This record gives sequence, C-alpha cells and structure tokens, in this order.
Amino acid sequence: MGHRNRETLAGTYGSRGTFNLTRFALLCPGQGAQIVGMGVDFYDQFPVAAQVYDSADDILKQKISQICFKGPEAVLQATDNAQAAIFVTGVAIYRVLESLGKVPAPPAAYAGLSLGEYTALHLAAAVNFESTLKLVKARGQLMQEAAIANPSTMLALVGADEAAAEKICQQAANVGVIVAANFNAPGQIVLSGSIDACAKAAVISAEIGLRAVPLNVAGAFHSPLMQKAADAMSVVLEPVDFQPPTAPVISNVTAMPHGHSPFEIKLQLVNQIVAPVRWQQSMETLLRDGFDEFVEIGPGRSLSGLMRKINRKARVTNVSTVADIDALV
Repeated sequence: MGHRNRETLAGTYGSRGTFNLTRFALLCPGQGAQIVGMGVDFYDQFPVAAQVYDSADDILKQKISQICFKGPEAVLQATDNAQAAIFVTGVAIYRVLESLGKVPAPPAAYAGLSLGEYTALHLAAAVNFESTLKLVKARGQLMQEAAIANPSTMLALVGADEAAAEKICQQAANVGVIVAANFNAPGQIVLSGSIDACAKAAVISAEIGLRAVPLNVAGAFHSPLMQKAADAMSVVLEPVDFQPPTAPVISNVTAMPHGHSPFEIKLQLVNQIVAPVRWQQSMETLLRDGFDEFVEIGPGRSLSGLMRKINRKARVTNVSTVADIDALV
C-alpha cells in the first residue's frame, strides 16, 4: 500500500478517457467546513438527499439533520457532531448529483482531507454508509476525548515552507509536544501541539516574519497527542467490512492511492489520526497523473481555495448549495 509508482492510477483502475467530467477527481472536505444550514436546500428539494439525512438520523439515533440545518452552532462545532454532519452532507449532495445525471461517469479518483477521506472511501464503495457513519461518529468522539485529556491546540503558519515549519517545531519543542500536522498548500502549513508549545511557536514565527494564526479547534489533531484516539480507533475499525475501492482513493498519510487490502486501508486510517495530512502532495499526485478537473462536494469551498494555491490551472467546481448544481454542465 501507499508508495507505488504513478502508473497506479491509470494502470490498476483503468483509463477513464479525456479530461472532462467523464474523468474527474472528487474532493471531500474535512472538519472546519461545517456551517449551520448546510444541506437544508438539498433536503427540502430532493427526496434522495432527504433519504440520506433521515437514514443518518435513524442510524445514529440522533437528529444529525437538524444539527446541520439549525445548529445551534456550538452543538454543530463539537468534533463528533461536525464530523458526522460533514460526512452526511457530502454524501447527500453527491447522491443528488448522481440522480440528476450531473456526473456522467463515476469519479476516476477520490480524495478527502482528514475526515473527508472517509467520505471518499464510502463514495468509492470501499465501505457502506451505515458503517462509515458509525466510524466517523466514533472517530469524532475519540478525538474529542483525547483533546480533553491533553489540552492542546493548532496554529496555522502563513508563508512558511516545510523546512521553516520543522525548524519552528524544533525550537518550540522544549516546552511541549508540537509537530507540523497539515501540509495544505504552498505557504499554508498547520502546527499541532500543546498550548505552551504552540504559544512559543507563534512568538518564534513572528520573530522571523511569519504570521501565525491560532485555530479554533478542540485539540492537537494529527499529532502524537491523539495516540489514545488512534489506538481506540484501531479497535473500532477492526471488525468493519471494507472492500477494494472502485477507483483510487488518495491516502492523507502517504499522498498516494490506497491499495486493495482492507487491512492496509484500516491501518492508514488509524495512522491518519496522529500523522500529518499531506494534502498538497495528494493533489500533486493527481495533477501528475493528468487530472485537471475536480469536483468538491460538501459545505464550504476550502478545497477549491487550496487548489488555487497548489495549481491555478486546475479547475475545481464546488457544489455546496443547490444553486451550485448548474455549474456542472
């Protein structure tokens, strides 16, 4: 799994033709994209979307639909609710696009940022809806518990490259755990660690002319401080039935396609909780393989914004509201 040559995308899964919406990569956002009201227009106008939300409510025995549509915001922002809400909304939107024939062929590749990797794996038929929803809910709960046990935070560095980020982490590590957690785009790297270490990293960043922006998150995601959550998630994942994905799904950990082994897919989902998210490298993997058409589904336009920083020539069509559907021609 993981470090395979770039022929994997075309060679293992087959060619999908020319560069248009018969050959596109589907992008699925992660936590932070949530917003009160997301998905309500799809629910109101499309029975297939309503079915997704209603099924999620039944499976979770919780009105996740109403948390999406009405909040309150503090409830939606809770890690376990936010992750489930983003997953359900993404699936509902994609099912609408399918039902309208707006995606004339299945995606030729999938990628999702952090939590979004679960959405991607589900839509690539690697794991069913009920199992994925329960996994996402458990993941959010375990990450929330780990954050409470280890008070911690995250910090976005604006203008830093990987070498600068690593140097800042080394200099701040004498007061606590701190690592580079997200390589999102050129000049956008997120640090994750203890509160003291992140505070010191902010001071160091300012001294060398970098802007450090504290993030409003529950804890130090994608860092060693999440190890307890990762260990517990491995137990949750173990009995779940996974199948080989129908098209490549890019792993956040390796920035390469998942292999066909269910065991290896689960292993990387566990690793993902404590390892850096290599989003820029993941997109570069797809770009090298010739993808220049992308569709982002779910709340917000965060992945579209990151792609503009990674490669301005790539076209990303965002679908987060019903009004966006017309953009898919």
